[in-house]
Amino acid sequence: MVNLTAVNPSERQRRTPPVEVMVDTGSEVSWLPKKELLDIGITPEGKKRFVMANKQMIERDIGYAILTAEGYSTIDEVVFAEESDMSLLGVRTIEGFSVMVDNIGHRFVATTSLVC
Repeated sequence: MVNLTAVNPSERQRRTPPVEVMVDTGSEVSWLPKKELLDIGITPEGKKRFVMANKQMIERDIGYAILTAEGYSTIDEVVFAEESDMSLLGVRTIEGFSVMVDNIGHRFVATTSLVC
């Protein structure tokens, strides 16, 4: 678990309080509570469909935010999570941070970005 903050890219003084999220390398994108994102002026830019671990298909709003955690930041797509959804830090955000997850030490380890 880490504390993740979303920042409105258009009004950087508007940010969510830190939200405790589960680091989930099985999730493509990060999920934050819909209310928190709307409160800082991040608006939905579209919808995406997701297949949950139990094979259920759901649809959620998505938008864009600057995401920060443990001194790292990136701009990324973010899912507007409903109250019944978990708050997650997804693998695309982890890659944007240019870190690897140390599962034993429960921390991020800085890496270099790959160019292929």
